[in-house]
Amino acid sequence: MTAQRDRGTRVATGRRRSRREEILDVAVGLFASRGYDGVSMDAIGAAAGVTGPALYHHFKGKEAMLAAALYPVSESLLNGGRARVAQHADDPEAALAALVDFHVDFALANPAVIALHLHELDRLPEQPRREIRRLQRLYVEVWVSTITALRPELTAAEARVLAHATFGLMNSTPFLSVEVDRSRSAALLRNAALAALRA
Repeated sequence: MTAQRDRGTRVATGRRRSRREEILDVAVGLFASRGYDGVSMDAIGAAAGVTGPALYHHFKGKEAMLAAALYPVSESLLNGGRARVAQHADDPEAALAALVDFHVDFALANPAVIALHLHELDRLPEQPRREIRRLQRLYVEVWVSTITALRPELTAAEARVLAHATFGLMNSTPFLSVEVDRSRSAALLRNAALAALRA
């Protein structure tokens, strides 16, 4: 289920995806549904319709696939968050709403990637893992500065607690019921996140 919901949604640019991106989408879906240890390179190749040599032409191994899935996501979240705050530099209320909309859209489009972040990030070697963690911390601080601008009674540490709690709420998409359509799920997540942050 997770793979089907996720496939083809990570990059909505309108261009045709490369073979490498198609293989990565397949790998992400398999990692999320079966776990990193439950998926072999042969299984990824079979699911993607790629032979072994062609698969290794694109990726050296599973670790490389995992890094290729997680690093760009952390980078794009940071850049996207900064851009939305910059659009509302003089209005922290609007900036916070824009951040919530941005992250909810991401979370609904990428449940398998979120599942990988939650369960498989520690599989990576130290250097890429540390770099991804660094990008994640910077993204959190975008939220912290926006929250404290809106709610000056909070310390940065308190705002950080709220930000992480809200991420937990918005990043629940791998576990959401498919009985609720996407637009309604987005509205529920958005309203819950804003209520938690504004309080």
